Amino acid sequence: MFALKQSYPEMSVLHSSATQELSLESTLQDLSLYDFSIESDRPGSEVAQALKDNPLLPGVVLTDLGQFAGMISRRRFLECMSRPYGLELFLKRPIKCLYVLAHTDILIFPSDTLIVMAARRSLQRSPELLYEPIVVEMEPRLYKLLDVHQLLSAQSHIHELTTRLLKEQTKSQMMQTEKMASLGQMVAGVAHEIINPVNFISGNLEYLSNYSQDLIKLISAYDREIAKKPPLIEEIKEQIEFEFLQEDMLKMIDSMKMGTERLVKIVNSLRNFSHMGESNKKAVDLHECLESTLLILHNRVKHSIEVVKKYGQLPPVPCYSGQLSQVFMNIISNAIDALMEQKESNGEPTYGWKPQIEIATEVIEVDNSTWAAVRIADNGPGIPLEIQGRIFETFFTTKPVGKGTGLGLAISHQIVTEKHRGKLNLRSRSLLDADALGESPQSTGTEFEILLPLG
Repeated sequence: MFALKQSYPEMSVLHSSATQELSLESTLQDLSLYDFSIESDRPGSEVAQALKDNPLLPGVVLTDLGQFAGMISRRRFLECMSRPYGLELFLKRPIKCLYVLAHTDILIFPSDTLIVMAARRSLQRSPELLYEPIVVEMEPRLYKLLDVHQLLSAQSHIHELTTRLLKEQTKSQMMQTEKMASLGQMVAGVAHEIINPVNFISGNLEYLSNYSQDLIKLISAYDREIAKKPPLIEEIKEQIEFEFLQEDMLKMIDSMKMGTERLVKIVNSLRNFSHMGESNKKAVDLHECLESTLLILHNRVKHSIEVVKKYGQLPPVPCYSGQLSQVFMNIISNAIDALMEQKESNGEPTYGWKPQIEIATEVIEVDNSTWAAVRIADNGPGIPLEIQGRIFETFFTTKPVGKGTGLGLAISHQIVTEKHRGKLNLRSRSLLDADALGESPQSTGTEFEILLPLG
């Protein structure tokens, strides 16, 4: 039986258009592969002819009744042929006779193997096998050959591309960090300018309230002591609705007090949030950081989303409060976006779904260490399992173009893990995953757990 299948692709060079499209996620099937297989009972002369016809062919795949039986590289084949009486011994005999003498350890990879992983495994081989071609299994009973030079060229290109991308990302992240620092300084400056007049108003409202009550007491005393009131006084009292004025003025002053107190809280929250350039950790109340963040985001959640707080007993936690406030802001903002997107696209589902964010805190023991835990969970659509592993990557985002920078969770992860030596864990169940498992859509949602070391 004669079974010779051959297809000789043109050798691609490092800067070809195909190579330019390679990325860190590229696999072996993205490279040019050599499709040449021959039954092991065919004479060696047929292999010699194939290698002569295509000088770039790195070797041949041997099959036995269609099943993979081995591989002989060009180098091994020519070495055997160059030995004394090699031509006489092997050209007319079945190629399996030569394979007994020339076979070596073969590196076989599935076609979906990452190029960078295959290159690393290839370089780990012993020096005498370093340039042996690699066998790529495209599908059952279909094998192709990959020239190691092309693999290493592709890996070098990916390394260069990754280095350039990393530099661009680092530059962008530095710009974003500088932008956030500048924004923090601006917010701190604005808050500082606002707090003085706000404190002035707040401080004088108490006096205004006391003065108003004193004036009302004085007028009331006049009413009691003067039996016959002048007509002009009575006319003015009717015009200004004096009875209503007395009652409403005190209510108005109380409302102004509440408004200024809230304004003071907002300004203080902005000042706390703007402390992005803190040089030293301070022991702070995480509940105050959370409340400050919720206060800033109040306008986004007050009418649409229920916020459930389950605060436990937390001691003061050593941290950079401004940076942690940014983490809380990013995570809660993402939760709000997910909930509002689901509500706008689907309305409120028939199973009684109501958008909700739950914030819980407690002290826990993990790995024989004590941690302050902050969990921020939503009951939104969740994050699909296939992208959960990339959620903390720089610039990765599920939002459409123009919405978000993709930096929120990456920076949050960096702040928690690098700046605070903590942990940022993700737990999520998406609507797609729930449908696939036949589970209730009420089980969907996303939870971020922030663990900060105590002491």
